[in-house]
Amino acid sequence: MKQQVSFLPAEWHQQSGVQLTWPDEYTDWASILEEVLPVYEEIASEILKREKLLVVCRDKNTLPDFLQQETDQLIIREMPVNDTWARDHGALTLVQNGKPSLLNFRFNGWGMKFAAAHDNQITPNLIRQQTFAEGIITQDLSYFTLEGGAIESNGAGCLLTTSECLLSKNRNEHLSLSEIEFFLKKILRAEKVLWINHGFLEGDDTDSHIDTLARFCSEDTIAYIRCTDSADIHFDALQKMEAELRQLTNQHGRPFKLVPLPFADPVYDENGERLPATYANFLILNQAVLLPVYEVQQDTEAIEIMKQVFPEREIIPINSRALIKQHGSIHCISMQFPEGVL
Repeated sequence: MKQQVSFLPAEWHQQSGVQLTWPDEYTDWASILEEVLPVYEEIASEILKREKLLVVCRDKNTLPDFLQQETDQLIIREMPVNDTWARDHGALTLVQNGKPSLLNFRFNGWGMKFAAAHDNQITPNLIRQQTFAEGIITQDLSYFTLEGGAIESNGAGCLLTTSECLLSKNRNEHLSLSEIEFFLKKILRAEKVLWINHGFLEGDDTDSHIDTLARFCSEDTIAYIRCTDSADIHFDALQKMEAELRQLTNQHGRPFKLVPLPFADPVYDENGERLPATYANFLILNQAVLLPVYEVQQDTEAIEIMKQVFPEREIIPINSRALIKQHGSIHCISMQFPEGVL
């Protein structure tokens, strides 16, 4: 297939590295810091085995020993942070004429739900600190609010997103769906924007980010969470989402191959609030996939399905119960950069 001159790479595109923004006692992780830090350390270790790791932190002295010294594989940058959701405050990367271009959108705490003034400046700070490859193109798009978790690219011209998020208040509510779609096509070089109008997760703060619900696994394959329990509060919405996915077609008018992922048994916090446990929030790395698991019976099935979906990659389960206590999972805390960025 002829590759587009300019395109938004799929996550499986060869990567130069991944950004993590590190938790500390001043983030929302403070009350469970000892519980969540080992999860971050495990994820960081798996990334470093395969590609570069960019760690953004308030104070590098708070990092574990194996992240204390910069190497060819490890980049450390200190700056003020509000929290650690790199998927949403990290830069998106466009490939233009074979060269990467960093796009800096506005991050406003998912529609001004949470303070984000420091996080909104992370990418500009990284650019000022000469973090990225010499001569890399950067584009300031901070007049438009867009989080990385809100869109999925198949790398061939299709974007997948949800109307619940992109049309929500306090993001770009002055723009209509058609205007937002025009913007995405123009800026992200998309040929087709696929809108999902149903589907949600209890405990999700993002207004139904697509990366909690449905993910591209190849140019023509979408994995999605499927709820089969009619007594579950998610059943109706996710059944409607599944029906929508069946109706979608790619840039050539062909339907996608759909792979249902199991719906995890309910996981609750200490206050009895349901947490957004989803197997869709995996992170694709070079040669591997980091898959969140939650100490529930569906974990085994999810692992086996992912092995079939990604037969040439190692599937690495990561216990993510601590992560969902702050209402996100592995994909939410990470941002990958294609080759040539770091």
